[in-house]
Amino acid sequence: MVPLSFAGQDFVIVDRAALYWPREKALFVADLHFEKASWYARSGQMLPPYDSAATLDRLERALEVCGATSLWCLGDNFHDSDGAARLDPALAGRLEALARRIALHWITGNHDSALDLGFGGRVVEEASLGGLALRHKAESWASAPELSGHFHPRLRVRLRGRSVSRPCFAGCRDRLILPAFGALTGGLDADDPAILSVLGAEPCAFVATESATLRFDLQKTAEFRR
Repeated sequence: MVPLSFAGQDFVIVDRAALYWPREKALFVADLHFEKASWYARSGQMLPPYDSAATLDRLERALEVCGATSLWCLGDNFHDSDGAARLDPALAGRLEALARRIALHWITGNHDSALDLGFGGRVVEEASLGGLALRHKAESWASAPELSGHFHPRLRVRLRGRSVSRPCFAGCRDRLILPAFGALTGGLDADDPAILSVLGAEPCAFVATESATLRFDLQKTAEFRR
């Protein structure tokens, strides 16, 4: 776990892609995309069907490490609106147990906008906590500091002659986009115009290492890829 400051608050990055807020004892994750492999399987692309279990394992470890008492899932929790029905009953039972143990909040996203979960917890389109707006996709007009997901930001740079790509948090003074937490999720370059268009002045990327959080100026990251 490494520190990250945002909107005047002290946070901690957990497992490279989750964000823990000690003041609120809240853990934030984005883009779990449960049951993505089974969605592909329906169209004949037979991926190993273990992504949901791997994602849930990772999520439970992150909660144990930080000791959060609430979990906020910032949209695209399932890969599609039928994904919850395809979830293995054993995994569904683990989600139900999780909802009994902590305060679980599901924010809907573009993949699961019609989501009607039967696993417990609260399902909402948007929320707020401690002065922060919580939604799936960042809004450039947001009037309050905001946490979101949707874009799956990754930072791609060249180190010692080879290209290296890592999940990252992309943000500015009052917006922070979380990387995808799901086991079967890709990523979009953090300096892609789609991400920069919803960030304000001085956009940057934050990459968690084992001992520190590295900050990169997104107006200059193209130089690191040369």
